Amino acid sequence: MYEHVKLKDMPFYNILNVNPALKDRCVIMNGVSKAYSMTGWRIGYAAGPSYIIKAMEILQSQSTSNPTSISQVAAEAALSGDQACMNPMIKAFRERHAYVVKSFNEIPGLSCIEAEGAFYAFPDARKAIEYLFNQKVLKEKTDHALADYLLEKEGVAVVPGSAFGSDGYFRISFATSMENLIEAMKRIKRALSV
Repeated sequence: MYEHVKLKDMPFYNILNVNPALKDRCVIMNGVSKAYSMTGWRIGYAAGPSYIIKAMEILQSQSTSNPTSISQVAAEAALSGDQACMNPMIKAFRERHAYVVKSFNEIPGLSCIEAEGAFYAFPDARKAIEYLFNQKVLKEKTDHALADYLLEKEGVAVVPGSAFGSDGYFRISFATSMENLIEAMKRIKRALSV
């Protein structure tokens, strides 16, 4: 889904690029939501062995309705059109990513590594959680408690890392304006500086 939303100048590979011999055992999926900013249009596609794709068609036809013709035509235009349209968006994502990672690494109790793709940062907040718990700010020593605290105290919404199997972390999207990110970083820093 994030094939084109690369935050570093490096090539994208899927598993079949690495090992074409797996062709009979793999399904490659993609969509237009992320790269073409068409979230909500509900257009995705898959390539794989015909017996798997046919089974997917049967399941999908009984569980969801088909996408509108307008969505299909828009997706076709996005996929077959000039791909340079993504360049300004990716440039902005790279700038926002650099800002968010740098900001998180300047906030005591947080550390954040650079991502290679997508538009999320995933800082390690275990030290901040420990500190806030010891200061009696958090009732529990969890990323859920931290997420609730940030939302209630400063109005900043983050997703607890435990939702992704990484307790003590949180995810924040930088698919918003730089102004919003600057304000969010100020609020997070203020919330953690008790």
